[in-house]
Amino acid sequence: MQEQYNPNKIETAMQKRWQEQDVFTAKEEPGKDKFYCLSMFPYPSGKLHMGHVRNYTLGDVISRHQRMLGKNVLQPMGWDAFGLPAENAAIQNKTAPAKWTYQNIDYMRDQLKSLGFGYDWNREVATCSPDYYRWEQWFFTKLYEKGLVYKKNATVNWDPVDQTVLANEQVIDGKGWRSGATVEQKEIPQWFIKITDYAEELLDDLDQLDGWPEQVKAMQRNWIGRSEGVEVDFSVNGYEQPLKVYTTRPDTIYGVTYMGVAAGHPLAKEAAKNNSELAAFIEDCKNNKVAEADIATMDKLGMDTGFKAVHPMTGEEIPVWVANFVLMDYGSGAVMAVPAHDQRDWEFATKYDLPIKPVIEPLSGDNDIAKAAITEKGTVINSDRFNGLSSADAFDAIAKELNEKGIGEKKVNYRLRDWGVSRQRYWGTPIPMLNLENGESVPVPEEQLPVKLPEDVVMDGVNSPIKSDPQWRKTEYNGMPAEHETDTFDTFMESSWYYARYCSAQTHDAMLDPEKANYWLPVDQYIGGIEHAILHLLYARFFHKLLRDTGLVESDEPFKRLLCQGMVLADSYYRDTEKGGKEWFSPLDVDVQRDEKGAISGATLKADGKPVEVAGMSKMSKSKNNGIDPQTMVERYGADTVRLFMMFAAPPEMTLEWSDSGVEGAQRFLRRLWKLTFDFINAGGYVSGETLNSQQKNLRRELHKAIAKVSDDMGRRQHFNTAIAAIMELLNHLQKAPMETSADRQVLGEAIDAVVRMLAPITPHICEQLWIELGHEEPLSFTAWPDVDESALVEDEKLIVVQINGKVRAKLTVPADASAEQVEQQAFDDESVQKHIEGKDIRKKIYVPGKILNIVVG
Repeated sequence: MQEQYNPNKIETAMQKRWQEQDVFTAKEEPGKDKFYCLSMFPYPSGKLHMGHVRNYTLGDVISRHQRMLGKNVLQPMGWDAFGLPAENAAIQNKTAPAKWTYQNIDYMRDQLKSLGFGYDWNREVATCSPDYYRWEQWFFTKLYEKGLVYKKNATVNWDPVDQTVLANEQVIDGKGWRSGATVEQKEIPQWFIKITDYAEELLDDLDQLDGWPEQVKAMQRNWIGRSEGVEVDFSVNGYEQPLKVYTTRPDTIYGVTYMGVAAGHPLAKEAAKNNSELAAFIEDCKNNKVAEADIATMDKLGMDTGFKAVHPMTGEEIPVWVANFVLMDYGSGAVMAVPAHDQRDWEFATKYDLPIKPVIEPLSGDNDIAKAAITEKGTVINSDRFNGLSSADAFDAIAKELNEKGIGEKKVNYRLRDWGVSRQRYWGTPIPMLNLENGESVPVPEEQLPVKLPEDVVMDGVNSPIKSDPQWRKTEYNGMPAEHETDTFDTFMESSWYYARYCSAQTHDAMLDPEKANYWLPVDQYIGGIEHAILHLLYARFFHKLLRDTGLVESDEPFKRLLCQGMVLADSYYRDTEKGGKEWFSPLDVDVQRDEKGAISGATLKADGKPVEVAGMSKMSKSKNNGIDPQTMVERYGADTVRLFMMFAAPPEMTLEWSDSGVEGAQRFLRRLWKLTFDFINAGGYVSGETLNSQQKNLRRELHKAIAKVSDDMGRRQHFNTAIAAIMELLNHLQKAPMETSADRQVLGEAIDAVVRMLAPITPHICEQLWIELGHEEPLSFTAWPDVDESALVEDEKLIVVQINGKVRAKLTVPADASAEQVEQQAFDDESVQKHIEGKDIRKKIYVPGKILNIVVG
């Protein structure tokens, strides 16, 4: 064994060894407990960042630990390869998105391998591969046949100069990122999947997910947004159709003083036919942002349509206004406005001097509507025969009367809207639909799948290459001319089922092999950022239920347990520029001065030795140039050191603060472990069958206490930082332990063996090498996790502290089962105790069993 720890040499050799031994290839073994561990797959941007490293280290630690527990482990990896960033990069680098993407995949795959992650690369998928997306296309056509897919007009961002649809991130301050033109809201046909058909099940099944953070489940519940209310018809004089509105507060119906409709509502369009001012206002509304967060804060604007609605309970006429806070995409595009009890309605009514009529006396008694709406529930007032009822009783009574009149009914509503999957971009899965000359749309026949995306294209930054290519669009259907749909899928489509494809990655004649899929699914442990808590996880849950209802899987949910890792933070440094901006410098290019407490007291740029400003810790990002390149760290310290620091610096769900000194400390620990093992082997190595003395038994007790704690921290609690801390504390004991006698080496050998196994999931390369040096032949990856020897935890002796008037005067070793009388007798026989009680009255004796004896003398 070499005396010096050489991480680069060891890691290269161990990775080659794992590959040769085919350690991480997963095979279905019916009858054996399986464990499917999955980290959210990366977008192939070109380089891993520290957030990736943290995510994938967590997954690898869990996977390796479960394998040592005897589980049949699957840990795959792939690439979320479609999306707008590839298009932008292709334009910038004057290349095709496919070429750029495949080059990045090759580079990032090597980076992942250099970190020693134990992936089954035989199952690798890239979502931009036709072998992958053909089944997504096939599945979409099946959903169409089941009536779960439809096409309708929806609003998009439209650049009138470039004549193209823009993604939200391409709209900067209301203008197109490329042309600078004011972006318009335009309605175009788009494809939708009926996720709302599954809203109730998606909500109810959250209760099954005991292994998910409550925060994530709450976010999903809020997003689905179930509410109970009443749908009411308001007839409109001079207009054929009634205005249908949904309200969760029918108890306030007598407080309705105006109606609001969206700019895109048919009634608004009808009113605008003979009103140029209203038509202009409606046109302006088309360019409003439509996110709910924007609507909550934007200035409320509107115009009277001239139409009058009829109040269903009083018969009074109510003005109908076009209001910019009402959206066609939410509900029916119309609302009954109760300004006394809805803040948004109150702001609009106050601005346009519309009546505000209170109909609820709040329980708090605060009924001043001059300052704001009263949203609190209470007792109904100004509501005719319903006066005096509570809000809850009025809800039922008014709903009943509306129903009896045939103009209202109770309904359950959801905030969730159907999933719009159309994207007017090139680098994505072509939607497998054909547009016929008669205006109909039909699915692409199964034998013509996949509809392949051409990869050898030129990006001009304006038009999608498939929209610009008439030859690609042109096709036939039943001998008649037809055109391929030129929209591509939302990339959430690809990431909504990749976890299932890993189970059948080598199946070429079907989307999934049900036998294999049902062996591995659901995923036992899923790991990824909290930013994916709503959309990705909700869509994946929805997709899984679609797979189930198509007969491809049996389980209801895709992910049993969810771990959301925190962000990685790093110090950031800058200088102010002459133009008023900031120039940011990489932490690797800065020398830092620290005070006696370790806090940064100053910093200078290495290049010129001049000071830079310290901006504190922030999320690693390109904008602040404070990202630390994982490859640089691996080359400098080794992958095991980086992995150890990542797991030790913070609990997995908390933010992690990058620290050079912390990384160096992690490597020092590994060098200490290497040195201890080297010394142990040189001292003679393993021995067995020896009788242990009390000191050796105590060391063995510390070992098995550590095994118990680390096992619990690694498994049940997933607190890897405290597990590492326990191993570090144990190593401190081992370094102080003698290794002169055979019994010494027997205990030390058992302890080193256990430490190597407990650290193996975290720092696999050094541990595998040490395992070999210690003489083991079986690969460490297939070695069992150390068991706790309960008999070792039983103490033969106890150390009792003896205090006299609160001061420690002696420490006694007594049998573990010694009685209070035996402890007191041994204490009084001790010379040091005798010296301090001689000639004094013993007033009290207080014994805490197994710990302390306090003697009070006077």
